[in-house]
Formats: sequence, C-alpha cells, structure tokens
Amino acid sequence: MPKRAFVSFDYDYDKTLKDFLIGQAKNPDSPFEIHDWSIKEASPDWKDKARLRIRASDVVIVICGEHTDAAVGVGIEVKIAQEEKIDYFLLNGYSGQTGKKPTTAKSTDKIYKWTWENLKKLVGGAR
Repeated sequence: MPKRAFVSFDYDYDKTLKDFLIGQAKNPDSPFEIHDWSIKEASPDWKDKARLRIRASDVVIVICGEHTDAAVGVGIEVKIAQEEKIDYFLLNGYSGQTGKKPTTAKSTDKIYKWTWENLKKLVGGAR
C-alpha cells in the first residue's frame, strides 16, 4: 500500500515543483500518494488544519527551493512534523542549485537530490 505523503513547499515560488511531485506520485511504481492538501488561503486556523493533515500522513516531503528559508509556512509545517513525530525529508527542488533548508530543519537534516530512484528510496525510509 502506498504511503500517504504531505508536501510542504513555498507556495509563492515552488508551486510548479509540487505539481511535478504530484505527477510522479501517479507513476505505476510509485510508493506514495499525494492528496492536494495545500492550504491556499491564510486563515486563523491554518496551522490546526495543517497539523491534522500532517498527522494523517505517513511522510512529509519538504521541497527546498531558493526561498524556502524565508517561507514561514514551510518552517511551521516542518516543526509540526517534528512535534507529531511524522517522518520527513528535504528534497532539492532545482537541479544545479542547492535549495535552502527551512529555518526549523535540524542541522543534521540533509537535502537530497530529486531523482525518481532517490524519491522512492526516501519515501521508503532510506536516509
């Protein structure tokens, strides 16, 4: 059974990357599924909604782009994953660049290269 993945990304800069990831989840050999749980509008209870969605996931995939370190929402979602003890990993969004870690990422969190083989291994727990 595929793992349910929550995707954390910088909505202002990296939405296209999330769409690419959703496309990969549709591959016949995909070990994960993504429900588009993006919270598109800021609301007073968005953190509670994010917590519920993260809690309902098996893994959080954090897409790291050029501005991820300044994306407050991504930092909060990573912190929620840590608090809820939900497995997460950081995925480099752009080939040829090194994405920025969210501010709440641990110093030991590595940013992994985004390839289909890597992604399948990472979702499976290889880190």
